[in-house]
Amino acid sequence: MTGIGRVERLQRPDGNTVAYARTEGRAPAVVFLGGFRSDMTGTKAMALEAWAQRGGRAFLRFDYLGHGQSSGRFEDGTIGRWLDDSLAAIDRLTAGKLVLVGSSMGGWLSLLVARARPERLAGLVLIAAAPDFTERMLLKGLSPEDRVALERDGRLERPSQYSPEPSVFTWKLIEEGRNHLLLDKTLALPCPVRLLHGQDDPDVPWQYSLQIAAHLQSPDVVTTLIKGGDHRLSTPADIARLIAAVEELAG
Repeated sequence: MTGIGRVERLQRPDGNTVAYARTEGRAPAVVFLGGFRSDMTGTKAMALEAWAQRGGRAFLRFDYLGHGQSSGRFEDGTIGRWLDDSLAAIDRLTAGKLVLVGSSMGGWLSLLVARARPERLAGLVLIAAAPDFTERMLLKGLSPEDRVALERDGRLERPSQYSPEPSVFTWKLIEEGRNHLLLDKTLALPCPVRLLHGQDDPDVPWQYSLQIAAHLQSPDVVTTLIKGGDHRLSTPADIARLIAAVEELAG
């Protein structure tokens, strides 16, 4: 794939490294934040990188702790740690205004980055965004037996439809995630926001994007529901829609 050979590493204070690939170009820079257990070589990230390279646009994609080519154990990750990785990458590897593109959990992280760095925002594009998923989806979706096991053992394995490896959820992920919940209050953002959501998403219900839109105080929020769309929204038509939204906000 384009750009795989350009992976570089950002040193973190605890000795771990964040793997990233950066395209130099004009502002606003586009930054892609991937989902839970996803990585920076997915269809959407690579399509955006190719688009950025064609148009001379600055672009950054990276992997959080325990994801993709970054170091560390996935089970040691929390929302706070992955937010910290995201802020470090953005602060040290980009300049000027930003369009953040967040997919699934990356949508939650994008909203948290936006809250932390409002002065840098040119726009936000959220794909099947899943803020507060640890509490509202993961914990709420557990049977009483599974919840007891998760609290007792500190971890729970579940089959994944996206990987032969099971998904691992830790009690630490849920507990620490409570420090970063967003949907219990209004979130004011000084930039336009575009929400894209497939109506056949098996992981994050499409109604969730409407809830997020209702919570946002922004000058310009548009929610697009894609009939028949899945969670990943990675078909050619989905990618074209994503790029159009990014292009609009990048000006």
